[in-house]
Amino acid sequence: MQLEHLAEMSVSGIRMLMETYGEDVWNYAYVITGNTHTADDVAQDVFIKAYQHYASFRGEASVKTWLLKITRNTALSYQRRAFLRKVVLLGERSPDDGPSGTASSLSSPSAESQYLEREAADELWRQVLKLPGNFRDPLVLSVHHQLSMDEISVITGLTPGTVKSRIHRAKKKLAAEWKGANDHA
Repeated sequence: MQLEHLAEMSVSGIRMLMETYGEDVWNYAYVITGNTHTADDVAQDVFIKAYQHYASFRGEASVKTWLLKITRNTALSYQRRAFLRKVVLLGERSPDDGPSGTASSLSSPSAESQYLEREAADELWRQVLKLPGNFRDPLVLSVHHQLSMDEISVITGLTPGTVKSRIHRAKKKLAAEWKGANDHA
């Protein structure tokens, strides 16, 4: 979608943005916040901000990169406010575990292998989510969202060299954790 060609953002334009990039925005918000409800709120706010500030899009990066940068800033803002609320209210809600895929019957080997693959993927994502944000964010943007080093650099404000280094170190940490988890199994 070429946002720079729009003289005015219409309802159909924002709908098209949401249909095209909504899943990427929500997934990245979830990676940062770790909470499905907060990711819902962040995603909604991202598209409201995109609608309100479409004129500020200069086309220097892709629309996806622009939206993911808004997502990152919005999610981090939500986290700061949530932290302040926790401190002020002295209460802490438990994080939302998200949907747990349970199979009622594993009668065929293909169902069993699918279940085991899903469990392995879920465990890998749990390990990714445990990484510190400075490693997790560039890794997710690279692997899940398939952004280039330059696009990740725009979103995170880091140099491309730092982005590359952090992705490498994140993969190294994940490999060590994965090996350690499998050695104990």
